[in-house]
Amino acid sequence: MRRAVFPGSFDPITLGHVDIIERALPLFDEIIIAIGINSDKKYMYSLEDRKRYIEETFGGIDKIKVETYTGLTVHFCKKKNAQFILRGLRNTTDLTYEQSIAQTNVAIAGIESIFLVSSPSVSNISSSIVRDVKRNDGDISRLVPKSVK
Repeated sequence: MRRAVFPGSFDPITLGHVDIIERALPLFDEIIIAIGINSDKKYMYSLEDRKRYIEETFGGIDKIKVETYTGLTVHFCKKKNAQFILRGLRNTTDLTYEQSIAQTNVAIAGIESIFLVSSPSVSNISSSIVRDVKRNDGDISRLVPKSVK
């Protein structure tokens, strides 16, 4: 079984995340959307809300599971027998950042990273932009799935 973990804080899930997940579905038998928990980080949305938003967005798709985890992503991958980490790239800055992490993950755990380039229509969207728009009473409806609104 080809299993991938798509890790992130998903604070909140965006249409950019949805784009990557939907386009990755034909590549894997199962995708685990893994919400990382970092006790040092301050989140806008609760863990329960973030998980619910993702479950509502992908409800009915058997190939998608939603879980939470702490610690290293590669340890979570090993625990779940996932051979791949799925990541989306919006730009060259993302590539530079993700490349070092991917190389480290292979070196320490043998877990390969698969990168998909974001569709142009959503490549400008990030969770931090969504939070900033929301914090300033802006309309996020064109940036997030309906479950978040």
